[in-house]
Amino acid sequence: MTEQADNVTMSGGGLYSLATIGAKHVIDNTLPRVLSALDNCTQTGSASALTFSDMGCADGGTSLDLWRGVIEHLRNKKSYAGDIQIVYADQPNNDFSALAKITHGLTQFKTYLDEFDRVYILQSGASFYIPVLPACTLDLGFSATAMHWLRGKPVDITGHVHMVGATGDEQQAFEKQARRDWTEILLHRARELKPGGQLVLANFCRDDEGRYLGGTTGVNMFDTFNDIWQHFVDDKVITEKEYQSMTLPQYYNTVEEFCAPFQDANSAVSKAGLQMESIETAVVACPFAEDFKTHKDAKQFAEKYVPTIRSWNESTWFAALSTKRSLAERRDIIENYYETYQSRVEAQPTEHRMDYVHAYMTISRRAE
Repeated sequence: MTEQADNVTMSGGGLYSLATIGAKHVIDNTLPRVLSALDNCTQTGSASALTFSDMGCADGGTSLDLWRGVIEHLRNKKSYAGDIQIVYADQPNNDFSALAKITHGLTQFKTYLDEFDRVYILQSGASFYIPVLPACTLDLGFSATAMHWLRGKPVDITGHVHMVGATGDEQQAFEKQARRDWTEILLHRARELKPGGQLVLANFCRDDEGRYLGGTTGVNMFDTFNDIWQHFVDDKVITEKEYQSMTLPQYYNTVEEFCAPFQDANSAVSKAGLQMESIETAVVACPFAEDFKTHKDAKQFAEKYVPTIRSWNESTWFAALSTKRSLAERRDIIENYYETYQSRVEAQPTEHRMDYVHAYMTISRRAE
């Protein structure tokens, strides 16, 4: 039975966007693909209003420049003067307060709202596993670095914390869950898209060379996570049961797995009118590791590198700790974990890096 993964949250208060520079680089790289998809939307020229979605948006800071580029393209290149609404969507426990403050220019992030008229921001507490918008209302949907999170955790992995370390039946359970989740995501978007509408997705993947996030060169990031927690078990810091609960509810599809629903004419996805227009993989270098090559300061590198990791996995680790422990004790364990991680990075700075490996894809709904 799949365990619902309700405990997964990104860092709040705007910390996610401040820590995840690499995620912003990925989104910035999608702009040409997004603009091309926008040009191919069949109704953008005559529509009185355009609707876009940013699914799995977190606090919205990493995609501000993307949407600025989209609006600028419409206003200046396409001479579109109509209304534009951008629906930011994430699960209910997302930090929507930070999202509102960032997108409305109440933080150090520069909003696009001050630069354009007739642009409207809406927020939705709907994850991409449920409908976000009414049928046939979406012109262009976007999501980046989010859909690797499964709707639920199918099993706890024996001896590891991530699917890249799973084998046998446990690996197959993750594959099955990911296949079901990918289909569900696509079917909801098929219903929401207008005929001729487009999706641009940048999803974590395993590429043809077997590379994935944190598994490109040097020490493996997920093996490092696992090794530290196993040492904590050995040292009686946490229990075996707590360790087993630390499996991250994630899956990195291959290109073949992303494409499979589109290659079967009888699949629910194909029958819903969706088609894969293009897909490619690319690696975005870890910005902190690249900066280290210049400044050579191991302590500085470690202090900047670890928060980007902490921003997306701390909630899972914390939720795995027994509630029989006091809140203070749980917080101490988490701080101990990240201090240990930071010490390892500082000791071997050239071996640690979190390169982003993504599949960039454009999906369309057939025009009627």
